[in-house]
Amino acid sequence: MQKFCKYLLVSPAICCALLFVNTAAFAGETSGTSEINQPQVLANPDIKAENIAPDRAMAQVTSVSQFSDVQPTDWAFQALQSLVERYGCIAGYPNSTYRGNRALTRYEFAAGLNACLDRVNELIATATGDLVKKEDLATLQKLQADFSAELATLRGRVDAVEAKTAELEAHQFSTTTKLNGEVVIAIASVVSGNTVNGQEVNQNAVLADRVRLNLDTSFTGKDLLRTRLQATNLDPFSQTATFTPEGDFRFAGGNNNNGVVIDALLYQFPLGSKTGITLEANAGAIDDFTNTVNPYLDGDGGSGALSHFGTRNPIYYLANGAGIGIKHEFSDKLELSLGYLANDAANPQLGSGLFNGAYGAMAQLTVKPSNQITLGLTYLNAYRNTFFANGSGGSNNANDILENAISNSYGIEASFQPSSKFVIGGWAGLTKARVLSVTPGDADIWNYAVTVAFPDLGKTGNIAGIIVGMEPKVTSVSGSLSNAGINKDPDTSYHIEGFYQYKLSDNISITPGVIWLTAPDHNNQNDDIVIGTVRTTFTF
Repeated sequence: MQKFCKYLLVSPAICCALLFVNTAAFAGETSGTSEINQPQVLANPDIKAENIAPDRAMAQVTSVSQFSDVQPTDWAFQALQSLVERYGCIAGYPNSTYRGNRALTRYEFAAGLNACLDRVNELIATATGDLVKKEDLATLQKLQADFSAELATLRGRVDAVEAKTAELEAHQFSTTTKLNGEVVIAIASVVSGNTVNGQEVNQNAVLADRVRLNLDTSFTGKDLLRTRLQATNLDPFSQTATFTPEGDFRFAGGNNNNGVVIDALLYQFPLGSKTGITLEANAGAIDDFTNTVNPYLDGDGGSGALSHFGTRNPIYYLANGAGIGIKHEFSDKLELSLGYLANDAANPQLGSGLFNGAYGAMAQLTVKPSNQITLGLTYLNAYRNTFFANGSGGSNNANDILENAISNSYGIEASFQPSSKFVIGGWAGLTKARVLSVTPGDADIWNYAVTVAFPDLGKTGNIAGIIVGMEPKVTSVSGSLSNAGINKDPDTSYHIEGFYQYKLSDNISITPGVIWLTAPDHNNQNDDIVIGTVRTTFTF
């Protein structure tokens, strides 16, 4: 269009005013005698109106001010003014209206374009200087001379960018796969507390790391195949220092002495515009296909809360491994998530495999009544899930009960963000377990928390967070379990966590934080424990 306008020596704005027509008019409308089909842009006075209803004929105008329905604030005012006053090829209705919002027919467009082309040819033939003035050409030549150095520099930069782009395209890693990574280096130590369950707490400081490389592949632009390589060297403190699963770090666990293993392998793809499918081949987790309703605090250990407990409702951890997840959005306000994950899906032995071993099945309804409020209603059914023993938190007693049990868990999660700088949320979870070992019996395990997040505190990208709650606690057991020596937890331990994630740059953040456990392992006879850490995260 620009070349066409340049050829006609017409300004782009004027040309666009002529060429921008209603698509419906080009779809097959023809001229008629009804008002909606009467010409709106007409030829100059020499064009006859014989094809127009006599009572609808339009007259040539000499000033845009003659149109009663055209205002200086209209988006095409300048283009219309130029066509009327400079080129004289616009006509209006006898009642001094232009009707600029009415649809344009193909016949009207042809008549108007022909009128203006005739006028342009007339101006060229008479050698008028109204279109391109010699003064304008002289000004352009002077500007070109004055800015010749800058233009040459800009041309050189564009050439360099084109060369670099060509080099990147020729040597890119893959046309479908992108590499991104995260490195977590943390200093951590128990800074207070001497004994837990008769064992001496280790207060030696440690320097630990966790390295992740993600190969993210997309074949259609809407799907994702993720292959994650991971190396780490930190065992949970519950195994080496505190002797209670409470307060374990999110970035710890799976110590392989920095050997490289495939940590996660999944494929996500859409099934229609409202449904997403996630296939988990290894290390699958519910948050891959479910909203855990804990914004800013739910992270992978390199960001967000420091602990497993602070990251999300512990009942979410009851499903992990390999399987499938489905998320369907009924609307912007209602979402349903379903999932099934098996803990030992690759093992064909009796009591293992995809359907004959430990598993977790979940369903969640996520409701968003407004942009500020999110609610989650969660149900999980699990069999012989050992998650609590693997770092989700809670007392040793809760972990032992769930190690060989069928459980039904119910959770409610909520988040309220009244402003962009403040979010308050929390959750409550109840797990009703049927113990299968020793003497069968029933147990109830409760947990809850209140969370507060302060996004962009002090600087864009920073996050401050506070978590206060009770990690999974056995609140009641049946008589058969009590007779077998399995009792409820005697006291209540509180988990109090605070951290401040400071963004040093787009790729580096540092997060000092502290975790305070009162009456660890839900036992007042144990010393309070305070754990401190400084987590540094590098992303690329």
